[in-house]
Amino acid sequence: MIIYGKNAVKEALYAKRKIYKLWLEDKFNDDSILKLIEKTTIKTIKTNKGELNTLTAQALHQGIVAEVKDYEYKMLEEVLDIHVRQRFIILDEIQDPHNLGAILRSAEASAIDGIIVSKKHQVPLNGTVAKVSSGALEHVNLILVSNIHQTITKLQENHVLVVGTDGLATHDYTQIPNDVSVAIVLGNEGVGIRPLVKRSCDLLVSIPMKGKVNSLNVSVAAALLMYATLQK
Repeated sequence: MIIYGKNAVKEALYAKRKIYKLWLEDKFNDDSILKLIEKTTIKTIKTNKGELNTLTAQALHQGIVAEVKDYEYKMLEEVLDIHVRQRFIILDEIQDPHNLGAILRSAEASAIDGIIVSKKHQVPLNGTVAKVSSGALEHVNLILVSNIHQTITKLQENHVLVVGTDGLATHDYTQIPNDVSVAIVLGNEGVGIRPLVKRSCDLLVSIPMKGKVNSLNVSVAAALLMYATLQK
């Protein structure tokens, strides 16, 4: 897997992720990252901006690109703990890597216990996700499941309140209980949560829209909901 950008590569170095190869633009001069690299035996290649542009399909690489071991998902059973209050995000067919990266960044900042994604119809982890997450991908539990609906049932059986988002819901997001474990479901950028998944939720909430637009970007909505579930 190819990742790029200062924060993404720096966090990979901090996390001691296996890095097979590292490319640096010949004028790269970030001392904090160079000192980290000096402490490793990673194969480092000095090159020009054109080669880095090719490696990253013209992405904003900031002069540093790395080939790393693929990021690993966890099983729900590894993370779920009925003895403590936990907070999860369930992503129902998110397609945009920029949205996934932004959600990961907010999840790490707000100490979410895990992000649950499906094996099907979900944007894969890639360099864009890593870059937009600003390195948060290294620190968030990503839980891969075969079926979102079945996973919701399992969470409910383990006393996790499952909350869906719906613009027509009569409860708003500030009414989510903050004294129980909770899983927030966020739907696809275009069509929202699928009907079966929505019907499986214990509670539906909305985010009040006071302006002329009728919805928020899913990553912005995710950040609001994550912080709304923090214990006061």
